[in-house]
Amino acid sequence: MEFRYLGNSGLKISEITYGNWLTHGSQIENDVATTCVHAALDAGITTFDTADVYANTVAEQVLGDALAGQRRESLEIFTKVYFPTGPKGHNDTGLSRKHILESINGSLNRLGTDYVDLYQAHRYDYETPLEETMQAFADVVRSGKALYIGVSEWTADQLRAGHALAKQLGIQLISNQPQYNMLWRVIEPEVVPASEELGVSQIVWSPIAQGVLTGKYLPGQPAPEGSRASDKEAGKFIERYMNDEILTAVQKLKPIAEDHGLNLAQLAVAWVLQNPNVASALVGASRPEQIAGNVAAAGVTLDDAAMHSIDSVLGDLAQQDPSLTKSPETRIS
Repeated sequence: MEFRYLGNSGLKISEITYGNWLTHGSQIENDVATTCVHAALDAGITTFDTADVYANTVAEQVLGDALAGQRRESLEIFTKVYFPTGPKGHNDTGLSRKHILESINGSLNRLGTDYVDLYQAHRYDYETPLEETMQAFADVVRSGKALYIGVSEWTADQLRAGHALAKQLGIQLISNQPQYNMLWRVIEPEVVPASEELGVSQIVWSPIAQGVLTGKYLPGQPAPEGSRASDKEAGKFIERYMNDEILTAVQKLKPIAEDHGLNLAQLAVAWVLQNPNVASALVGASRPEQIAGNVAAAGVTLDDAAMHSIDSVLGDLAQQDPSLTKSPETRIS
């Protein structure tokens, strides 16, 4: 496993982060989840990402149980706050001071730890003053309940404003967690340059486009039974990719992957890690054997010819419109 610094900080994280969105507490049984976490540890992964909203807090509990007995100082545990949890009352959502301070206590209890390494704003809250949000995060850090602050799916302007307030308050906002993969590149024109300027890293989710970049979905054929695309709820996240033009192009990436001794999923993960502003790629697993495959992408260098070939294959199919990050994002991820 390779490690990278997270933003302009001294914190190192594994290039592959194990995330439990859509799996723990929902798609797989708890014993399987524990086996997957232990497989991640065995593969050298030290960084684990979750959120209070995943499976309505159950995912945090499952991850905490799976990590019980591990040396805490050897791990980097991340969680998030914003989306509705619990009974979903009027104050059970957003980035108000009340919700943040109550949510961190619940997360720590479920995770079985005194602190998280990174506490993230799961989205931008358009209804709460940013000053209130950042002051609450500063209090979380000063209380020792989080070491660093991050965000998820914030625009370049939002990052600049949040980073400036964090600096004034004497805390470090060091990361953003956006969707990023060969087919979804909307952070490249604005978010990445702003992040480089501020000393903020990306921890990217969906590096294999919810499974589309594995090549398992074939043009003109129904989604395999039991796959994410065949699931009524999970399938909503990849509808935009499920057309014959994209699926055909993905199949054309196979020779590029094979030239580097990789399968398509490994090529996809390696591709996001070529971006120097990316500190880690978030991957999940429903079976422990999937972990080793993902980890094989760490430390891989794709030469310029390979990167150009990927661009040639995908052409205009790769979405790069930064305006897609500028509206309130309600989808959980």
